Amino acid sequence: MPVSSLTKGDKVWQRRTSKKQYAIWLGWLLGVSLFYISWRPIDEATTWFFVEDAPRIAGDLLNRAMPPTWSYVNELWDPIWDTLNMATLGTILALFLAVPVAFLAANNTTPSRIFVRPIALLIIVSSRSINSLIWALLLVAIIGPGMFAGTIAIALRSIGFVAKLLYEAIEEIDHKQVEAIEATGASRLQVMVYGIVPQIMPAFAGITVFRWDINIRESTVLGLVGAGGIGLQMQANLNVLAWHNVSLILSVILVAVVISEWVSAKVRGAII
Repeated sequence: MPVSSLTKGDKVWQRRTSKKQYAIWLGWLLGVSLFYISWRPIDEATTWFFVEDAPRIAGDLLNRAMPPTWSYVNELWDPIWDTLNMATLGTILALFLAVPVAFLAANNTTPSRIFVRPIALLIIVSSRSINSLIWALLLVAIIGPGMFAGTIAIALRSIGFVAKLLYEAIEEIDHKQVEAIEATGASRLQVMVYGIVPQIMPAFAGITVFRWDINIRESTVLGLVGAGGIGLQMQANLNVLAWHNVSLILSVILVAVVISEWVSAKVRGAII
């Protein structure tokens, strides 16, 4: 039975109607059925012997990886620097491409809601629907391995993220300021520069820093598919089962991500 409270704080028991009770049971039945349907193919495709043996294997790998080879850290400065550069350049490139897409996608700034806006939204959806690792795989096959492929992969993945959040911010601006500037006889470009851009700049700065933080995390694994950075060192050591080096690389990645998170939080706090 559900409980409700009166204004004085006294609790009152209320009896559910039969229709409401049946609806609740139907919801539980649908939830359990959905879980069963989703779990069944997973169960059939899983070798449970390996799952049961997983703790022993994990413990064995941990013993092999400890302690890390601290002297190997001198080999990681350049790869981690490459990773940071890849994330930063990819973010900057994405901003240049995402800003016009956002203005084309926003209802109040698009030149055409029938033709232009659907194309802009398609670009946003296409970018967001493909993971950066998949972009990197495609680009490594097209333009070859290296940091350039990783940078472009980061940029292509970031366009949709930045453009989506930015066009939503554009649609939520205060239209009274825009109308005031339009009343002065300003052109469409002037209205955009003086009426819209100042309102979305805080959101734009916050989105930029947030995406840069995400890109640092994503760029650490792109080397696994040949896109450069510290992930390339990770793959090389995994191939030769150098677990002591792998544990050190994971530690360096963790430190880099924590520092980027701290910087991102400080910058966003200063902006907000």
